[in-house]
Amino acid sequence: MPANTIVSVTCIPMRLPFHHWSPAPLFAGRPRDKLDSALVRLETQDGTVAWGESYCVEPTALVAIFGTLIAPLAVGRDADDAALLPGMQRTLHNLGRSGPVVHALAGLDIALWDLRAKRAGVPLYELLGGKRRDRVRVYASLLQYYGDAERLDAVTTQALGEGYTEIKLHERTSDALAAVRRATGAGVPIMVDTNCAWLPDEAHDAIAAMREHDPFWIEEPLWPPEDDHALKQLKQLCRVPLAVGENAASTYALKQMIANHSVDYVQPSVIKLGLSAAWDIARHCVDTPVVCAPQVAFFGPGYLASLHLIAAQQADVALERLYVELAHVPYGKRVPIQNGFVQVPDTPGLGADPESELAEGRYAS
Repeated sequence: MPANTIVSVTCIPMRLPFHHWSPAPLFAGRPRDKLDSALVRLETQDGTVAWGESYCVEPTALVAIFGTLIAPLAVGRDADDAALLPGMQRTLHNLGRSGPVVHALAGLDIALWDLRAKRAGVPLYELLGGKRRDRVRVYASLLQYYGDAERLDAVTTQALGEGYTEIKLHERTSDALAAVRRATGAGVPIMVDTNCAWLPDEAHDAIAAMREHDPFWIEEPLWPPEDDHALKQLKQLCRVPLAVGENAASTYALKQMIANHSVDYVQPSVIKLGLSAAWDIARHCVDTPVVCAPQVAFFGPGYLASLHLIAAQQADVALERLYVELAHVPYGKRVPIQNGFVQVPDTPGLGADPESELAEGRYAS
């Protein structure tokens, strides 16, 4: 069996307990105290191990998808076969063009990039044409505080004190943005992620109320998030930059937004779409007014893949970091965030493998 034959693909849920200096936020009506994704471990015949990461809302479902769909299609195949991933995408397309099967394939895609870079003995960014910057700015992405001005002020002030120079909110009101603007003062970029808050006829007035507090962008203002026509209309009316991508479902939808200049920023998530798709989107932004600013609300191999993408792409953008206190900080010692920046790792592959606590599944449940 050739050395580069895939002998195993396994899914290891990674459920990281967190605290965000407030009662736990709600997800689907229940308190949320863990941030979930899943490690993807790929091994080849010669013993080389590579890592990816998949978006994971329900660990039991994702583990089953890997066991019954992904591994049987990948094991025994040549990891260098350019037709491997596209063929799997075509084979599984009737299970959905978005959702957990696509997320599983995204994690496999990241692992294949890590493998190729390790085999070549180069940092992953070299496979993307080389890095354009040695370090990347990081912005503090706050979880939702439900408009609590006192908590927003305290957490923003704490993040600024740790060296972050840009802030993102997950809020929906001008009052919340005003509270953070008072804490930052003028000139500090503040992004506002509304998580598809409004229907098209509701968004303009809500955004207009925020304009005086100088938002850097309004993220995912509309439901449904892939409504290209409505986004373009809103962009023309509201005069505030718009960002879309994490929930726009497909590479095709994001490319349409780039082609039509419907938004100012597109935000592919590598753990939902894969690094190949995200890199393709970044290249489509070149020579357009649209900027690729990947969504990075995760901490594992996908986080490092996003770092390499940003280091290599033309546009200089900041890397998102969910601003929470984690029970375990992946890569905290090997790829640390210091004074609002992270150094791009120069070791082969992604630059670091998951710590043993993660690789052994200590945070799997």
